[in-house]
Amino acid sequence: MSSILNVIEKLKLNVLNVEDVPESFSSDVYKLTLANGEKVYVKIPFNKDKLYREFQMLETLKDVIPVPKVLDFWDGDEITTGALLLSAIQGIPCTEDIAEKLSFQIGVLHAMLHEVKTPGYGYHVTDGFKILDQNNWRLHIKGNFEKWKEPCKEILDPELYERCILHFDGVFSALPEPDGPCIVHMDFRPGNILVNDNKVTGIIDFESARGGSSEIDFTKINRYIWGVNPRTKLPYIDGYRTIRPMVNLETVLPFYDLYDAFSAVVWCKNRGVEKNQSFLQENITILQKSVGIEQTRY
Repeated sequence: MSSILNVIEKLKLNVLNVEDVPESFSSDVYKLTLANGEKVYVKIPFNKDKLYREFQMLETLKDVIPVPKVLDFWDGDEITTGALLLSAIQGIPCTEDIAEKLSFQIGVLHAMLHEVKTPGYGYHVTDGFKILDQNNWRLHIKGNFEKWKEPCKEILDPELYERCILHFDGVFSALPEPDGPCIVHMDFRPGNILVNDNKVTGIIDFESARGGSSEIDFTKINRYIWGVNPRTKLPYIDGYRTIRPMVNLETVLPFYDLYDAFSAVVWCKNRGVEKNQSFLQENITILQKSVGIEQTRY
């Protein structure tokens, strides 16, 4: 709580009420009611790079798709990373059953996001835009997987681990040419899509967004929207195609299912296996399914 009080003081806000926002897994997010009755959000990112990344992405996208407006920005001190003061968007996360008409809209907005070009494959950091080694998306993806091997080995069952390593080569070599560099959200899931009256009113949480290839951005849509209601897949793709061509999902999804779940295991290890047990188990199950191992609980 000391961080939010520090931010309120630094931004000179006159606040009536402070509420925690649940389901915010990386940054601290608070909903504030100001003295004039206005609702705003304060986001205190996990680190400085995430602060600048979110700020730059919201500024870039403000006239492209509906995103929160940056009302103020503070780059922090020795106690707090820094903070963004964001406008409230009318709507709630679309975590309920998603209608086909809504899925079409989500597809359109996702494609509009992917239509925004970036200076290269890379991401915003405190002092500008950092381009990946050799500006090579495939090299970056392979390098990440290499880095994750050691921490994953400590957590995964040896047979599952070995099968994942073997499976990676096959699905990686099947990938099409990258189609970027464009903005990719990196966490495009129902919790970050706001809806009101069966219309999409906003997309939130750009702290991991970067210049990448659109192929990385369909995994969570597949898992949490199409997987829950398969009838939403075609309308989403139809909506997406009104703006730009769709990548070959049949080759892209098997690879990124593995890649995303492998990454999530490392995330759980870094942030604490015990307190992230259910998320860890969800991703172990995805890995088991990816490589065709009978599912067992850890």
